[in-house]
Amino acid sequence: MRLKGKLIKWNEDKAFGFIVPNGGGEHVFIHKTALSNRKRTPQVNDVITFTIAKDKQGRYCANDATFSGEKLKKKEAKSVNQFSIYLSVIFLGSIVVGLFMGYIPKNLALLYFGASTVTFIAYASDKNKAQRNAWRTPESTLHSLALIGGWAGAAIAQQTLRHKSQKRDFRTVFWLTVIVNCGTLAWLMSSNGAHLMSMFK
Repeated sequence: MRLKGKLIKWNEDKAFGFIVPNGGGEHVFIHKTALSNRKRTPQVNDVITFTIAKDKQGRYCANDATFSGEKLKKKEAKSVNQFSIYLSVIFLGSIVVGLFMGYIPKNLALLYFGASTVTFIAYASDKNKAQRNAWRTPESTLHSLALIGGWAGAAIAQQTLRHKSQKRDFRTVFWLTVIVNCGTLAWLMSSNGAHLMSMFK
């Protein structure tokens, strides 16, 4: 249910204020991030419509807020990049086929599947930490896991968990790890890298 009230206090430096609901009641905390139109600077006596939600500390606050006369902009759901998921599944499937055909040593196949599983769990843990404002997993750790063979698990986690899927710098480095890893695998499968490939047997 949407409520309406008047902004009675606003701290521009800290980007928050308080709304007194029409009809009275306790003042409602509102942060600027709750406003649909963040380009407009809130002013005391602005009439705002909103819903009630809880913040990460369990406190009640305004959410989906709009200034009087403005329409609420619905948040578009982030699309899932099917390409990343398909690529990962095809790659892991190719590892299995290569294993049965004798092109991929058993230990190397186990490395890829093990690293992908560990990397997926690392992404899930990091997202959980982000939601709790806890100490985060370093991006260098996530990239290192992808580089040693866990990139398929990382790609699946990015899309299914919606984590680290929008940050351009992170994504650029991630795809570089994919290229390096796949390039290394191709070299190992060539005659030049055959002597090192034997280490995984």
